[in-house]
This record gives sequence, structure tokens and C-alpha cells, in this order.
Amino acid sequence: MTREEKSIAIQDLTAQLAETKIIYVADISGLNASTTSDLRRACFKAGIKLEVVKNTLLEKAMEASENEYGDLPSILKGNSAIMIAEVANGPAKIIKEFRKKGEKPVFKGAYINEEIFIGDNLLDSLVAIKSKEEVIGDIIGLLQSPAQRVISALKNQFKDEE
Repeated sequence: MTREEKSIAIQDLTAQLAETKIIYVADISGLNASTTSDLRRACFKAGIKLEVVKNTLLEKAMEASENEYGDLPSILKGNSAIMIAEVANGPAKIIKEFRKKGEKPVFKGAYINEEIFIGDNLLDSLVAIKSKEEVIGDIIGLLQSPAQRVISALKNQFKDEE
């Protein structure tokens, strides 16, 4: 890869990092072609962009980015793939699902809404993160509950008067 190609790759990665608030870094090395294809297909269906990257290029893109990645560059050893998503727990769910069949992909770390998560031991915690839509649904459910009780009480009151 020439210097110019590296520079273009860093600019592209920096632009991708600037456009998202959710980035997972995983090791997918050692997956056979079929499993890798299945992983890519699952990511595509979930709206997740999966891309194998060179660690040095990703590290330089993180340095050039306006976002603060903290210790995340320290995990960029060995093989790395980034998963860029709109839903915070989407990549974690896919990684966990694929881990039922084998040891890979290995979760290395994530940048989620300015928070840094490092270590495979955090995967279950990340799976449990609720999406924006799930939180909104929970809030609406909580708000509807008292109103439904009032309506139910009023209906019962009117039945008693009849």
C-alpha cells in the first residue's frame, strides 16, 4: 500500500468514525469462508457495516477524529474488524449469537455514545443495553399504565351506578 493509498484509507476511516456514535472492534480471524459470509449477511440484515481494517490505519483515523476514543487504540493488536451500527446492542447480539457456534468473533472493544468498553467480558453487558426504541417503548408503557388504571376505575364506577 502506497503512502497515498494509506492516506486515502485513513481519510475514509476518519469520515466513517465521524458519522457514527457506535463502533465495535472484534477479531474475526480464523473464521472459515462460510462462517465469515454468514457473519457478513447477519450484519447486513441488522444494518451493521462490517469491515476488516488495518490496526495502524484505524489508530491513525481515531487520532484524527474529533471523537475521544480513550484507551480503545490499545486493543488494536492482531486482526481487527470494525462493526459500525445505529443500534448500540446490535453488534453485541450478533457476536454473541455467533459465539454459540464457536469461539469467534472475539469482542475487543467498543465506542458507544462517547463511552469506551474494553474486554470480551463486557459482551453480555452490551447485549443488555436497550436501544432507543426499546427505552421509548418502556416509557410509553409506564405512562399508559396509570391512565389505563384511571379508565378502568371509571368504567367500573359507571358499571356500579347502573
